[in-house]
Amino acid sequence: MEYPDARVPHPMQGFPQVCFIKNVVSNPNIIIGDYTYYDDPQDSENFERNVLYHYPFIGDKLIIGRFCALATGVKFIMNGAFHKMSGFSTYPFEIFGSGWERVMPNKGELPFKGDTVIGNDVWIGYEAVIMPGVKIGDGAIVAAKSVVVKDVPPYTVFGGNPATLLRQRFPDETIDVLLEIAWWNWNIEKITRNLEKIVGADIEALKKCV
Repeated sequence: MEYPDARVPHPMQGFPQVCFIKNVVSNPNIIIGDYTYYDDPQDSENFERNVLYHYPFIGDKLIIGRFCALATGVKFIMNGAFHKMSGFSTYPFEIFGSGWERVMPNKGELPFKGDTVIGNDVWIGYEAVIMPGVKIGDGAIVAAKSVVVKDVPPYTVFGGNPATLLRQRFPDETIDVLLEIAWWNWNIEKITRNLEKIVGADIEALKKCV
């Protein structure tokens, strides 16, 4: 049985624009699932440049599931982007030292939204921006140039700035079944055997594959 090798950074021979980024990300706080790809004609291997303000001393994680499609210019803003907002000035005097460190924020004074978590089989469009702590559910779609500031439920389409719900992809009962089946967790041989059902829209046929 033939199928692409998830361990190969560039699965499309002669087309380095597409990269399975699990193979090239080195930051331990960025966790990528198998077969998730980043598409970028400039440098698809340098996905980490799109994860901004991701300082190791903060400790937040970017977690992206399996079989996600990330378009060129997708940006993830992490918690290190936040400034203290409870005082009159938001300017980060303390980072420059030389005496200004005396106004270093205390623990809990800087906003912290937690980890950013992208589910499985998520499609994020061109130059979309994902803000800190956002959770995007399995099977969701984020439209190009959207700014996502709140959680995106599974199998919905979000778009705009700020991104809002445009539509739900399937009826609730179908979504419940898809989440229970979770085909992305199958082994790759089973996925390959059942591709027609996975890319189709017959939920009864997909249920039979289980």
